[in-house]
Amino acid sequence: MKIIGLTGPSGTGKTTLSEVAKSLNYAIIDCDKVAKEVTNNPELLNALEAEFKNVVINGKLNRKALATKAFATKEATERLNSIMLPIIVNAINEKIISHKNAGAEFLLLDAPTLYESGEDRQCDAVIALLADEKIRAERIKARDNLTPEQLESRLKAAKPDNFYKERAEYILYNNGDLNELRAEATKILKQIKEI
Repeated sequence: MKIIGLTGPSGTGKTTLSEVAKSLNYAIIDCDKVAKEVTNNPELLNALEAEFKNVVINGKLNRKALATKAFATKEATERLNSIMLPIIVNAINEKIISHKNAGAEFLLLDAPTLYESGEDRQCDAVIALLADEKIRAERIKARDNLTPEQLESRLKAAKPDNFYKERAEYILYNNGDLNELRAEATKILKQIKEI
């Protein structure tokens, strides 16, 4: 099975690119969904509460409270990743094995923290999806209904474009034209299938 990593900052359109991959018969693992699934783990909840305080209420994770605290500084984001990523990676690896056992030939791993988690080492190639910060800000604000302070924290916590450019085999920009993004993504994903 060939594994293709998809990464990039929040608000670049990774979900749209995943939909294109799905239409080309790629199996998809959405690591954000996996992260939500694992937050039912009591050990994880205890670790998050111990680190960030007042983010677990009645045994449930308050995502907005966690995001406010975890994206406040790069250090806080790194602490969040150090707690979450090992558990998420285990769950992702189980899903990869499941897809492989089911006979999937191509798998797209949609992982915002692909490099930070080390999951890039499993990938045959990586696509980084980028967009101008102003455009990303508008998308994140519309999607997540954030306050200006939360939005600023989220943007500051993101890695710079060069972080992705130096590591990924394929770079795509999504600054507005969805049809153009779909066409470029289709071209790359088909090309990868033929390699």
